[in-house]
Amino acid sequence: MPLQALLAGGLIACTATVAEAADARLRLSIPPKSYADALIDLGIQANVSIVGTSACGRGGRVELHGGYSLQEALGRLLADAPCQARLVDPRTVRITPFTPDAAPAPARIAANQPLLVSELVVTAAKRPASLDLLPAGVSAISREQIAATGAADVGQTVGQVAGVLTTNLGPGRDKLLIRGLSDGAFTGRARSTVSTYLDDALINYNAPDPDLRLVDVERVEVVRGPQGALYGSGAVSGIYRIITRRPDLETKEAGAAATLALTRDGEPSREVEGYLSIPLIGGTAALRIAAYHDYRGGYLDDTRTGEKDVDRTVRNGGRLTLRARLGDDWEVNLRGATQHLRTKDAQYVYPAMGTQRVSPFREGHDNDFSHAALGVSGRLGEAEVASYTAYVRHTFTSQYDATGAGVFNRPGERGLYVENTRVNMLVEDLLIRSGSGGRLDWLVGAFASLTLEQSPSRADFIAANGALTTSYREFRKDRLEEVALYGEAGYEFAAGWKATLGGRLFRSRVRTSADVDVSPTVLLATSRVVDYARSFDGFSPKIALQREFANGSLAYALVSEGYRPGGFNTAGVQRLRADRTFFEPDRLRNYEVGAKLRLFEGRMALRSAAYYDEWRDIQTDQYRLTGLSYTTNVGDARILGLEAEVGYDWDFGLSLQVNALVTDSRVTNTNPSFTGPVANELPGIPEASGGMVAIYQRALQGDLIMRLVGEASYVGRSAISFDADVTRDMGDYVRARLAAEVATDAWSAAVFVTNPLDDESDTFAYGNPFSFRTVRQVTPQRPRTFGVRLAANF
Repeated sequence: MPLQALLAGGLIACTATVAEAADARLRLSIPPKSYADALIDLGIQANVSIVGTSACGRGGRVELHGGYSLQEALGRLLADAPCQARLVDPRTVRITPFTPDAAPAPARIAANQPLLVSELVVTAAKRPASLDLLPAGVSAISREQIAATGAADVGQTVGQVAGVLTTNLGPGRDKLLIRGLSDGAFTGRARSTVSTYLDDALINYNAPDPDLRLVDVERVEVVRGPQGALYGSGAVSGIYRIITRRPDLETKEAGAAATLALTRDGEPSREVEGYLSIPLIGGTAALRIAAYHDYRGGYLDDTRTGEKDVDRTVRNGGRLTLRARLGDDWEVNLRGATQHLRTKDAQYVYPAMGTQRVSPFREGHDNDFSHAALGVSGRLGEAEVASYTAYVRHTFTSQYDATGAGVFNRPGERGLYVENTRVNMLVEDLLIRSGSGGRLDWLVGAFASLTLEQSPSRADFIAANGALTTSYREFRKDRLEEVALYGEAGYEFAAGWKATLGGRLFRSRVRTSADVDVSPTVLLATSRVVDYARSFDGFSPKIALQREFANGSLAYALVSEGYRPGGFNTAGVQRLRADRTFFEPDRLRNYEVGAKLRLFEGRMALRSAAYYDEWRDIQTDQYRLTGLSYTTNVGDARILGLEAEVGYDWDFGLSLQVNALVTDSRVTNTNPSFTGPVANELPGIPEASGGMVAIYQRALQGDLIMRLVGEASYVGRSAISFDADVTRDMGDYVRARLAAEVATDAWSAAVFVTNPLDDESDTFAYGNPFSFRTVRQVTPQRPRTFGVRLAANF
């Protein structure tokens, strides 16, 4: 069907700006697939968002090879399809049911349109698919939404997705929490309950989130609920994936942005970032580089020294991606990333001190992250093959004031505790999956990882005459080996009905050694050398049933599991009792029903799920009275929750998205060896939380548009610890951001304000393990901050 016929029939309506973008030539290779899956593949290869692919149904068999414009590709793929395409803007295509007698649909605003109700294509299920067709709680934040809301890092995205929260210990020190499945607010030896991915590579084990800056990112994907079958150990509460932009094989791209912000009674902040994508060998290779510098000014003053703004943070980093196409069927991506983060002092204060700190030492934190990955993907006959090999090096150091801890120093002496962690992780994931278009789809994979962790730490005390003595020292080594075989098969046994079975067979081996040296001046001191090892194996299943309706809506039921291996405790001034040396594996089983509705010709999206979880032998990181950390099994829990996301796009340019989570938890079968009485509820998780994003756009003169953005999120009240004796409530606050922007395709200028009401509510009731039991600690929101941001694309 010629392009003129498409335009006349109303299948593609566009402005001149949109048409010019759609005329760019693309080199495409789409093997035989259904209409919907071919559109998804087109979106990935053309680097555009294709919304509403479910309108095409699951039928058809089309393919496309060669050089085409986006308009030509859509016309060829949908020539005989029961659906039609309309270009919304240069990077968005909307698919709707075919209506041959309909008048051409009016074009939406053509410049940089952020669609909050987008039916984005995600790869969270280890194959490209519309998030509205996946039987799980899946959300995605598009590149346009990240830019419009000014989300610079993970912590600034959480209010935009249902059920995602983060602690607020400080940059590079926080942990993600999803769906109310919290193992506590502290980080230690227990593996993270959320698996964080950079593209297809796992980047975390038990470390805090590296807090990567979201520069030149395609989208963020979140999968809520345990994902043990596909993602293995650690994905107990869900997956958080950062998908970066790929090099463009045909077109040169470049962009830069700068931000300046002023905080009330604080130091100015500044951000500079840029990216460059260069084709290297016409149509077969390309290089993409992104880099950034982020100086976050402090706002806390030290009353002891008189120094101002002591909590400043500097974050520098960059990424490099080399992409090469080997023939029509194979592609290689080589990626590298690094980030260096330095925080001079902690951001907690004592009540009634406002934005002031008092400490004999700077409680700083360093966090360095490096990553290299090789991805190879292609086709073997009708099957698709992908291999991802990744190496991660993550080092972080924290310093604490241990004065008054008692165990490590005497009255009148100052105490200093320093802990270092160096993690090296090597991961391989090999995946083979079926081609699309049939009633049966399947995938099988093999996974292996090796994690080496070294954790030297020490406690020093400083006498009145300045003499320094080491009272406690530990050098610990951990080695974790994991191997797994996994698979999943889905079968459409009737029109619109599909059943999926999957599972993961795994084996883990943990080995821990430690050299603990305690000064004889410490009461009941016991120096020692220990060496432990243990293996774990098991099977993690997944069962799903889904019903897809003709209008693109979906209902589903799901049973899934998550798990974590056990491990060992070594820290302490005395030799540990046998029952406290080892902590057992834990396992979470999830029962879930949900619905994803598309209404009003796709302009309204509603995603909701109710779930019931059983968590056995919950691992949690805690602190002894000495301030040293340990990991234990606190008991069992049951969690009941309801989550929802609803969004609507109006024709006059307003998009609104609202999300909410309501959860209730009860801790049962508590461990009698747990230090102190156990609280009834999971810590760090409020009974209610939610967020809202509103974006209004209006065309001005020429290609100039105006954009107004409002964002707010609410975090309810929760407790800091499983230990009921540590009664530290926190939360019950609102975070907000307002912005106004004018933009064209080539440049944008925005002004914004965060925390406009200057709220000082406590976001996190913890900062120092040596004193939080005896002195209340609070972390206020950053004071009201005004800023301006300028950006340009070349």
